[in-house]
Amino acid sequence: MSLLNFCYNFFMIIAKRIKEMRIEKKLTQKQLAEQVGCSPSMVTRWEKEECEPTASAIVKLSEALNCTTDYLLGKTDI
Repeated sequence: MSLLNFCYNFFMIIAKRIKEMRIEKKLTQKQLAEQVGCSPSMVTRWEKEECEPTASAIVKLSEALNCTTDYLLGKTDI
């Protein structure tokens, strides 16, 4: 797998899991943004694979979504 494919798959996994967990928790993008300390447009960009969250945002996302950082990063399936 090329580095480009790896990066693309990584973005897809993070984006998909943020959106899935947000919907599962019945949070709007605005509500999640407030909990993470970012703008709702940033949550939209993460979910659309336009950019990736920083390490500190991933930690805050995991706390807000009650999941592990490893799950958000695609390292585990739980």
